[in-house]
Amino acid sequence: MAEESGGEKTEQPTPKKLQDAAKKGQIARSKDLGTAVVLIASAASLLIFGKMLAIAVLNIGQRLMRLDQKDIFEPNSMFTAWGDAGRELAAPLSGIFLLILVASFVGNTLLGGFNFSWEAAGPKASKMNPMQGFKRMFGLQALVELIKSILKVAVVVGVAYLLLKLFFMDIMALSLMSEPNNIESALYFLGWLFLGLCASVSIIAVVDAPYQLWNHTKQLKMSLQEIKDEHKNSEGSPETKGRIRRTQMQMSMKRMMQQVPTADVIVTNPTHYAVALKYDQGKFRAPVVVAKGVDEVAMHIRKIANEHKIPVLESPALARSIYYTTKLDHPIPEQLFAAVAQILAYVYQLKMYRKGKGSRPKSLAKDLPIPEDVRH
Repeated sequence: MAEESGGEKTEQPTPKKLQDAAKKGQIARSKDLGTAVVLIASAASLLIFGKMLAIAVLNIGQRLMRLDQKDIFEPNSMFTAWGDAGRELAAPLSGIFLLILVASFVGNTLLGGFNFSWEAAGPKASKMNPMQGFKRMFGLQALVELIKSILKVAVVVGVAYLLLKLFFMDIMALSLMSEPNNIESALYFLGWLFLGLCASVSIIAVVDAPYQLWNHTKQLKMSLQEIKDEHKNSEGSPETKGRIRRTQMQMSMKRMMQQVPTADVIVTNPTHYAVALKYDQGKFRAPVVVAKGVDEVAMHIRKIANEHKIPVLESPALARSIYYTTKLDHPIPEQLFAAVAQILAYVYQLKMYRKGKGSRPKSLAKDLPIPEDVRH
């Protein structure tokens, strides 16, 4: 029973599941919402540019119905007339088409946002499968679309009847009006009738949009096991993460050990801690920790130091303080400047003595000046 309950898709889709679905072109879309926005924009554009369009149509009609004597003997008069007609219609039609173009983009991205998927655009064998086609034709989604279509027809027919009944006397009065008022009024009534019909379609869109969101989420719901598997795949299994951490540590350790030969001195505990210090007066304002470690790592640092004849000095308190207060490739804190300065001075004097340029330095002080707040 536990396995069965784990397989039930009761959980909301994760952001990764939604993102993967979007890459495949599976997003919430409402065709009715896009259609309603385009139709309403078309009606609005007709109301906005209707008067300009009516004047253009009237001018074109007068131009084409008028035949001057010069037009009879002019072979290009027909082309000139069509050019005039195009110029008359350019402004109103451009405005109408621009509004419809913007509305088509906005209406189809209101739900689900803008999304383009090459995977969705590519051919799919399932779309050519007759059995899959029958399932789509007689499935739940097809039934919902059929019900919506019936409702749309019923709503549009009902609203059309009410609008025609409301404007019937005004429409009949158009025959008594003179031009261009009759054309302007006809386009005005046509725009409002069209807008009313389009608004009726928006009723279906208001119902369809939430349904499409709900249906999209339902299709992408996940089981608890799927969420666990997704988290495991995205974060990686503990074994894989452990191997990655070990590899990173090994690489970091290798880089650190490569810096030991560049150090000026190694300060030890003497067995448990070891820190390698490098001081370049022209480059650093303070000595920098190029390597540090405890136990086996400390022993390896001392081994490399002995191979490259780097001075190894015992100062347990200072070694612990530097180890716990300073990160790799970072300068030591100001509180340790005095103690480290004595270490570096001793190393410098020791180098000069070995080169025969000075006397043997005095033994390093056991109690170096280390403030209590940096002691460990």
